[in-house]
Amino acid sequence: MISQRTPDRDTRRITWPEGKQFAFTIIDDTDRSTVENVGPIYRLLKELGLRTTKTVWPLAPTQTPAYGGQTLEEPAYRDWVRQLAAQRFEIAFHGATDHSSPRTAVIESLDRFRSVLGQAPRMYVMHGPQKEALYWGEQRLDGPSRTLYRLGQQLAGRAEQFLGHVEGSPYFWGDICRDRITYVRNFVFRDVNTLSRDPIMPYHDPRRPYVPYWFSASEGGSIRSFCELLREENQDRLVSEGGACIAYTHFASGFTREGRPDVRFVP
Repeated sequence: MISQRTPDRDTRRITWPEGKQFAFTIIDDTDRSTVENVGPIYRLLKELGLRTTKTVWPLAPTQTPAYGGQTLEEPAYRDWVRQLAAQRFEIAFHGATDHSSPRTAVIESLDRFRSVLGQAPRMYVMHGPQKEALYWGEQRLDGPSRTLYRLGQQLAGRAEQFLGHVEGSPYFWGDICRDRITYVRNFVFRDVNTLSRDPIMPYHDPRRPYVPYWFSASEGGSIRSFCELLREENQDRLVSEGGACIAYTHFASGFTREGRPDVRFVP
């Protein structure tokens, strides 16, 4: 969900470590990702000294996948993800696989993640087609915003059902999330300074107790929107505001061409 939510309180300027002027990182959604179509981007990031976050699916799909992409079940991809982790890229959880999974499969996937990478994921980014998503869709909202969202979904003919936090559902795993995950991504804003839109992140919402801490991100889902987000005037504003940008993207969405990073992405 892309939100235009007004911050709950005024942005506080942060003093960054070592005299730095701002903070910047990237979360790469694993949808459609393969070693071939995102590997060149990670080689470039490594050369530039950037260490960002990549989400993964631990399990291979057992049903028709929603988007496609490799998983930790595939040896070559698994070895490559291990190499990224050894190079200090953060590896995060995108749910069990590329479709809905019951509680047992989610637990199996988290165990697989740990066995492959040696530790549990600290971050979880929900995958829209998964019924086990927690507090997703309209359940992220309260009051009039929730009503308007529900109406919009009804007018669009969409019937969402997210049950990861619903006790008694076969998709319930909220207690597992609470015990094994630390941070969960929530809203995505059309603003380069994520912190200006969500100055209280990371935060705990007692109305949604199964998530320890929520955080937000900035919209850069495709190469076009990513480049728009990071155009030079936006970079200048991020620096002048002393802000933080958590750019949320899909490196499998047009960032490489003929085995090399697209010229729009190369600095």
